[in-house]
Amino acid sequence: MVDFNNTEIAFKQKSTADLNTSYWLFKIIGWNWLIKIGPTLLKIFLPLWFPIPIIKATIFKQFCGGESIEDCDKTITNLGQQNVKTILDYSVEGKEEEHVFDANVKEALKAIQVAKSNQLIPFSVFKVTGFGRFALLQKINAGKVLSKQEEDEFERVKIRVNTICETAFEANVPIFIDAEETWIQNVIDNLALEMMRKFNKEKAIIYNTAQMYRWDRIAYIKEITTLAENENFYVGLKLVRGAYIEKERERAQKMGYEDPMQKDKESTDRDFNFALKYCIENINRISICCGSHNEKSSLYLTELMKEHHISVDDERVYFAQLLGMSDHISMNLSNANYNVAKYVPYGPVKDVMPYLIRRAEENTSVAGQTGRELSLILKEKARRKA
Repeated sequence: MVDFNNTEIAFKQKSTADLNTSYWLFKIIGWNWLIKIGPTLLKIFLPLWFPIPIIKATIFKQFCGGESIEDCDKTITNLGQQNVKTILDYSVEGKEEEHVFDANVKEALKAIQVAKSNQLIPFSVFKVTGFGRFALLQKINAGKVLSKQEEDEFERVKIRVNTICETAFEANVPIFIDAEETWIQNVIDNLALEMMRKFNKEKAIIYNTAQMYRWDRIAYIKEITTLAENENFYVGLKLVRGAYIEKERERAQKMGYEDPMQKDKESTDRDFNFALKYCIENINRISICCGSHNEKSSLYLTELMKEHHISVDDERVYFAQLLGMSDHISMNLSNANYNVAKYVPYGPVKDVMPYLIRRAEENTSVAGQTGRELSLILKEKARRKA
């Protein structure tokens, strides 16, 4: 059994100075009041470039690999030395100009080519909102009639997505399509299905993401698996709990529709673990990535693999966590030779700030997350002094 309390393995690559920096970062992230006013403060100060050096030396260093793919080389190498792979994630968000979408395509294609030539990078990843306007996707998701101009615009979105997926297929680099808000997710699911039908004929290259804090995702997973069985293609699934819960609940309440979120965390945990079990039971059709910072779910997946006689290094099963978080899960799994990867975000500091704010908000909203990180750091510091 993997021991997630082994801090010697978890923090092997971190100096005591790094541990101290991480400790204070998670301590500050635990200050809910600061995280809530953080976006307002950044709007005031970022145009002045005043906090950029401070951010780059602290929160950016903790959660990001660098400002470019080349900057990530050191992180990729360091993780690789611990038998942990890297998923490069260009985390620039919130921009919606056509020229930016085209630039994002070039960046995604570059990441695929880097992954093709580096065995330490097993996957690529993208968000559909990196290639198309949120409002356009929302309009399509709502079933509204598009103008001719909007039809042409969506056609460009589909061409961008297809170009990336086709390049990933030709390079034999599996690629994750990230999940987003429910009011655009149907469009993303449909694009992902189209790409799976096209490129997953021999194995899973295209992976869609299922956010299990939604009560309807088990039905979705079963439905897509049935389609794959009937049409003879393979399913790629990245399972996560989810990242937009407060925004989702507020919108549902404000607009008067049924809350798409599970009623409580226990329901989310139940469905997440059921999805793991379902995927392992259908491993000949489904390849999965368990994107979780939850110790119980990670341990449960190792037990399922053992029960179904699946090798720890079977390429159809991966574990993944975010850079800078849950090293006790990542490093102890990799030490036991499971397939493990870290999401390594990169991009200009100023442009990656929305991602970093969301990471901080998630740490404060997930019960016990920050406290667990702090307790493990303190345990390792005490071990080193002993």
